Amino acid sequence: MPEEYKAERTISAVFKEQNQVDNVLRQLLDRGVPRDHISVMGKNFQSQTRIAGFITKRDVILGGLRQGALFGSFFGSLFGLLTGVGVLFIPFVGSIVAAGPIGAVLLGAASGAIAGSAGAGLVSALVALGMPEDKAAVYQTRLQAGEFLLMAEVPSNRAEEFQNLMQGAGGEEIHTLEQTLPRPCTGRCNSAEDLSPEVRSHLSPDAQNTFIERYNSVLDQTNDQAQAEQAAWEAVHQKFDEDENGVWSKAKVSA
Repeated sequence: MPEEYKAERTISAVFKEQNQVDNVLRQLLDRGVPRDHISVMGKNFQSQTRIAGFITKRDVILGGLRQGALFGSFFGSLFGLLTGVGVLFIPFVGSIVAAGPIGAVLLGAASGAIAGSAGAGLVSALVALGMPEDKAAVYQTRLQAGEFLLMAEVPSNRAEEFQNLMQGAGGEEIHTLEQTLPRPCTGRCNSAEDLSPEVRSHLSPDAQNTFIERYNSVLDQTNDQAQAEQAAWEAVHQKFDEDENGVWSKAKVSA
């Protein structure tokens, strides 16, 4: 049996051109990085076919990524192999195409630091994950300018290998987080106790049940954790509003 992939760090880099992103994606996949451990964001992806299966909403982290959505088929590049592809609206950046676990993190506002931030968009989200504010600000500015952000979750003992790979492929502003991006559950969620504390603390008991039911349903159908998490947050957003403490607890009244 192949050795289990153990991701422990997250390496990020900015790329100026989409062909650079395609190149580094190919190399990451060829070197054994699973597609659900790679995140990409960008505004200006080029396609020769019509984008299908996307729903764009607005008002997405407190002044930021509150709703959004999410997955669908993509088109002609390796980007389409990644998980949870969709469109999100980020303040100060605009609508971006996002794939991988970072999209679900942004959609869910899955930590108190993100949910409590004053609408600083991507900067507040990345800082909440442990990134220095100056680096996060650079990433936001360069995304706004039409460049691309790629993040790969890798084993600690191969971090230097992947840093060199990204740099050699044209990556700039390379940064390493000493952790992977948060997930709501390690696998299937059997009860609220299985939810990560960051997710559980932002959902009322009823919203927790909604999240878990939708998460498990999509995970069972797709085996795609990023897609399941995005669908679960979307279900919560459809049924609940946030209270003054950032908890999704106020049931929406049907028209």
